[in-house]
Amino acid sequence: METTFCSLPFTIAPERVFTPRPATEGLVRTADELIGDEPKKVVDVGTGSGVIAVSLAIRHPQIEVWAVDKNPEAVALARANAVRNGVADRVHVVQGDLLEPVPGKADVVVANLPYLSDSLHDATYDAEPPDAVYAPGDGLDPYRRLLNACRDGKLVTPGGAVVIQFHREALVANCWQLEDLRRQLEEQQEAAA
Repeated sequence: METTFCSLPFTIAPERVFTPRPATEGLVRTADELIGDEPKKVVDVGTGSGVIAVSLAIRHPQIEVWAVDKNPEAVALARANAVRNGVADRVHVVQGDLLEPVPGKADVVVANLPYLSDSLHDATYDAEPPDAVYAPGDGLDPYRRLLNACRDGKLVTPGGAVVIQFHREALVANCWQLEDLRRQLEEQQEAAA
């Protein structure tokens, strides 16, 4: 199947790889502001079909993008979309967990990870792979682990930033605000429950 994201064409695989949503274009626009015009290393965690990684690479020809997903079907699809849009030389798609397979430190980390509690059902996502939508416990474990990895050396300090998709909103934290972002996620998750 086909879709358009940030005015670019992409191949998608409903029920096997999470289908990109228009709200996620806001994540790309927020990341645009942080990336600017300087060469940077950007990491897209939970890349899915690669729409965020590819869109950022096209909008910022000076950056190098690492796109990570643990789902092998997502990795194959993201690679195909990078080739389709002519940025496969700068979008490195790898299989793995969060920031583990990415060498060195990132200047900007973007992520659209599962954050709904596995005990909650949302019919909006019935056609999506459950592990792309739901996470154990309160649902925040993937984001907590990502923020821990950033804090523990995978994010450039000073100057690095994280942009995450959370309840249709793009949230931002620089390298000194990671704990503030963690608290914000927990407060918003509790309020949404």
